[in-house]
Amino acid sequence: MIDIHSHILPGIDDGSKNLRMSMGLIDMLIDQGIDTVAATPHFYADRVSLEKFLSRRQRAYESLAEALEKESKAPRILLGAEVAYYSGISSLEGLDSLCIGDSGTLLLEMPLSAWSEYMISEVLNISCSGITVVIAHIERSLPRQKKENIWRLIENGVVIQSNASFFNSVVTRGKAMRLLRSGFIHLLGSDCHNLTERPPAIGSAYEHIEKKLGRSYVERITETGNALLGL
Repeated sequence: MIDIHSHILPGIDDGSKNLRMSMGLIDMLIDQGIDTVAATPHFYADRVSLEKFLSRRQRAYESLAEALEKESKAPRILLGAEVAYYSGISSLEGLDSLCIGDSGTLLLEMPLSAWSEYMISEVLNISCSGITVVIAHIERSLPRQKKENIWRLIENGVVIQSNASFFNSVVTRGKAMRLLRSGFIHLLGSDCHNLTERPPAIGSAYEHIEKKLGRSYVERITETGNALLGL
């Protein structure tokens, strides 16, 4: 199974603080049946240049990869980013270098505010450029969005990711199941940041889905992830 949204790289963002924490997060993901992890550290274009970010990401990955060489059950790690939306993002030169692995799939963090027509057109422009956009943790944006706008994006090839916590919480689980069943959610991510407040709990989310909707929904999520990442 795939975790398409994680912050496991050490010392690059508000996720894992060091290599020891990164290894702990990976051990938890392995125990939950995850064999492929997209490492998606935050990228904010107004805080760091693309070149500097890619260099820092590579150094963090190399330190983690070296440590994982000693692990017999190490998952596949695919480098990507959680790219924060900003005005003009569709014109960013080198945007494809932030895609996950060699897949052409981009994890995009949209604003929590209501999305304007301009924002939606920017996402569609990225999609039309040949990049598959995956909107991160949709549950955070839902309260302020018109559902028809999100369906419009979906109809134009945009993929929707939900955090595992949306399915794990007894408060939101029912809504999460309804959205998954209706085709509104396509992928799950742990969005793990640390071992305590925001640990990976994607395994339990899959268990809830299987219990409520059946194994076919878990398989559908996995197949969607495999197809997007070229696995």
